[in-house]
Amino acid sequence: MKSLKGVRMMGGWERFNTIVFVMLKLAYMNILWIFFTALGLVVFGFFPATISMFTIVRNWLKREEPLPIFHTFWHTYRKEFLKSNGFGLIFIVIGYVLYYDFTFIGLNSGKLTYLVPVLVLILIVYVITLLFFFPVYVHFDLSFFRTIKQTLLIALSSPLEAVQILLACGLVYGAVNLLPGITPFFTGSVLSIVVMWISLKAFEKIEKKKRNVFEQHRESL
Repeated sequence: MKSLKGVRMMGGWERFNTIVFVMLKLAYMNILWIFFTALGLVVFGFFPATISMFTIVRNWLKREEPLPIFHTFWHTYRKEFLKSNGFGLIFIVIGYVLYYDFTFIGLNSGKLTYLVPVLVLILIVYVITLLFFFPVYVHFDLSFFRTIKQTLLIALSSPLEAVQILLACGLVYGAVNLLPGITPFFTGSVLSIVVMWISLKAFEKIEKKKRNVFEQHRESL
């Protein structure tokens, strides 16, 4: 009985150590994300820093050979700085145009209200595409324009996963409001894991559909 109790205590202690270790890695990566975002003066640092974070998260979720966190972060940040900021510029311009349109309609209330549903739909597609962009970028090795096309197609063909990602963002936002002290330690890293995990499921579902269509087409020949 004593030995069994000791084994249980050791098992519980190991689980506790594992949880603490994972939390420390998440906190460390989140701090790196904030630091490298600030290093690029936020505007130019957000996209390469976020891509660096998603690169590490994908490695964790795919259970590939572990990557050194800081070295991978720094290497990816430098390598993807210009290309990722090219995408960032596109998203910033589109976001600014949407903001300007909503502001303009607000200042002319009653005159252009028929445009609101269209703009809301565009805004939803924009947000979902932005959320799927980072997983698509680090998972697929695509050219500039094919990355945009693939991101948009996946965002539009994965409504369930898109809703799950939006709910996850809402939960993280609620957690930050309740416990603002976690902001520098867990916000970006935790959200990146959830978004990447949901996105990988969406990628697998799309690949499965493609295989089924291919097999059906082959059988019909």
